[in-house]
Amino acid sequence: MPNPVLNERESAFLRTVHQGQIITGTVTEIASFGVTFVDIGGFTAMINIPELSWRPIHHPCDVVAVGQEVTAEILDIDTERGRVSLSLKALQEDPLLDLQKQIGRTVTGPITKVAPIGAFVRIEDAAHGFEGLLPTSELTDGTVETGDILAVKIIEVDLARRRIALALSEHPTNREPAR
Repeated sequence: MPNPVLNERESAFLRTVHQGQIITGTVTEIASFGVTFVDIGGFTAMINIPELSWRPIHHPCDVVAVGQEVTAEILDIDTERGRVSLSLKALQEDPLLDLQKQIGRTVTGPITKVAPIGAFVRIEDAAHGFEGLLPTSELTDGTVETGDILAVKIIEVDLARRRIALALSEHPTNREPAR
């Protein structure tokens, strides 16, 4: 039975694509609720925020722009509702795999947030770089502030939970106050 939501051309298009297929399209809209819409040959597909990047982002504009051509993997085809879900990150290697190889390495970064459980430290020199948690138990004098620069050691990278655990490096004198 034909889907009343789709016209014949759209129904025919959905029969030509499959899950796992790599497809190229043009970003046509970035909705206020974060979904990115992509024209894939006359059919509008969507990319949800978690599928845009492995890295933490605040808004789809951090990764894509209207008019940009993107290549993505088809995650799901819902013929009943006339929807195709895409993923950009499925075509990229998870950068946490590289960080996992750096366990034990000391890095220097700014504190981005202080919480009751500890301080979050950006461990990559990039606006959307990964952050790790330095637990309160590591903060011996407890006088850190957002913006302070700390030398920390990567002690664990949990791929499943997307978490990075940190410890103060052996040289806590490397701490610099926020500017």
